[in-house]
Amino acid sequence: MHVLRPQFRIEEQRALEFAGRRGFGMIVAADEHGPRASHVPFVLDERNGQVIVQIHFTAKNPLVSLADGTRRFLLIVAGDDAYISNDWYSSRDNVSTWLYEAVHLSGVAHLRELDENRGHGDALLAVSEARLPKQPWDLAQMEPGKRESMLAAIRVVDLVVDTVEGQAKLNQHKSDADHVAVADRLARSEETGHRRLARKMRALRPGLGYGVVP
Repeated sequence: MHVLRPQFRIEEQRALEFAGRRGFGMIVAADEHGPRASHVPFVLDERNGQVIVQIHFTAKNPLVSLADGTRRFLLIVAGDDAYISNDWYSSRDNVSTWLYEAVHLSGVAHLRELDENRGHGDALLAVSEARLPKQPWDLAQMEPGKRESMLAAIRVVDLVVDTVEGQAKLNQHKSDADHVAVADRLARSEETGHRRLARKMRALRPGLGYGVVP
């Protein structure tokens, strides 16, 4: 989503942008039996001045009946995370911890009509396929009968976002020396997510004596 509404503060807009780049999360809502959850891809949209998270479920998913236009849903979008050992710091007696990024989006959920399934499928594929270095695949390339059968088996839900909460722990409260030590350790990790966290840590405090990334 390229245009964000003025009702959200700068940090909330950044959280929305983060969620849009991730494009995958966990939806949670509660019924009389307790919480229900599903892991879902999604697209962010803007309609009539509102930010919309559009998702889909299989028609038999219990969350479908909960999207009644009054019940609130929560979308949890997790980013990278990394365990930090206490002996990675330059100073002594730090506590081992986890660094992470996440965003929570919540609002009222609305069930859409079946004739909107194709538009949702096209939008979701366009966003997802654009992430790959290849010619995009789309639903027009699918055998029509199978495509219509697949689309008939899902239900589309709009989550109208009214609350945005960004959560991040990137060693913000540590000394510069400890910050550099952890960022350098993550930068040398074999895990791509760890190296992404290292780049973000370096961007938070530029100009420090970071080591050279291998």
